Amino acid sequence: MSYTRLVIANLLRNKLRTAFTGGAITLAVVLVCLLLTMPAALDRLLENAASDVRISVHHKAGLVYSMPESFTRKVRAVDGVEAAVGMVWYGGAFEESGKVTFPNFAVEAEHLGAVYPDYPIEPEQLADFVRYRDGAIVGRQTMDKYDWDLGDRIALTSTIWPVNLDFRIVGVIEDPQAPSLWFSREYLDQALEAQLGEGLGVVGTIWVRAAAPELVGPIMQTVDEMSRNSEAETASETEKSFFTNFFGSLQGFVQIILVVTGLVTLCIIFIAANTASMNVRERSGEIAVLKAIGFARRSIFGALFGEAVLVSTLAGVLGLGLAIGLTTYLRSFANGGGLGPMSGFVLTGPVLVQGLFLSLFIGMLAGVVPSVGAARKPVVEALREIF
Repeated sequence: MSYTRLVIANLLRNKLRTAFTGGAITLAVVLVCLLLTMPAALDRLLENAASDVRISVHHKAGLVYSMPESFTRKVRAVDGVEAAVGMVWYGGAFEESGKVTFPNFAVEAEHLGAVYPDYPIEPEQLADFVRYRDGAIVGRQTMDKYDWDLGDRIALTSTIWPVNLDFRIVGVIEDPQAPSLWFSREYLDQALEAQLGEGLGVVGTIWVRAAAPELVGPIMQTVDEMSRNSEAETASETEKSFFTNFFGSLQGFVQIILVVTGLVTLCIIFIAANTASMNVRERSGEIAVLKAIGFARRSIFGALFGEAVLVSTLAGVLGLGLAIGLTTYLRSFANGGGLGPMSGFVLTGPVLVQGLFLSLFIGMLAGVVPSVGAARKPVVEALREIF
């Protein structure tokens, strides 16, 4: 009988134990592969969402503080600024009272298209957005979530402003990851004027589009200098920087998940090592007999060590297959509008290699100690344990 057949026969001796050990390693590989895609997926999400010529201008103290409406016109007049649009958070709740389930902003309708020419919005829809005072442009993710269509009328209850508004959907951002709803700032301004006797007068965030990437830095410096020593000093940053800061807590959460994954992997190593030790102890008699009839320590070590490595390798391959299938399903589900951000979670070659290496590492680390101990144990001592 060859060593390979001997290893396989020994693994099949206790099928349930082998299956449980392999299953634990498989789950560890799946978990690690999925979580290793998160940092790269977040970076990919930021790269796809951010433009290298767009700038966010907001109050230096934070996004909850506002700036004078007139400051938008000053920013628009800065050299190198292609276009600028002021936005105000409306905080509208749909169906669920007091709960905002998607971002919604009042924007300057006539300037929106110039700041976001890369957004997949039909020109006719942008024209309708300017034409109709109560028009709204909605992201595809939100449209699919609530089963809305072009022409539908919806009502939002504001959690910020003392006016509730209804809208006609005139445009769609054809991006499965786009959740926002935009409506005309003039509509909110007139509603507040009728309700309170005064309009908005403020802007929350100003989004600026530079004429060229090399002008982004000088524009940010000029804009911030314009507001220096005023009641509303600004802090300008690139769109990528804005989204990175916005998702900062999520990135910290990813780091915590990776640490937990490492701890789980360590637990799997201990479980596999304990299983390998139990397997060796149960076969002390056989190992002693093999030594007595002339088998070398190296041969015994190789057979025992090979069992642990074979189980972990097969489990790792199975885990990689499951991880690929799971991410493929999540991607198709996300592209259908169900879970937009998950479309960026792709198992790359380096992640697959790390997953396979992890399974080999678990098998080698779990199998080396009991295998060395069994190979070095004297025959007399091993037989004494039996009789």
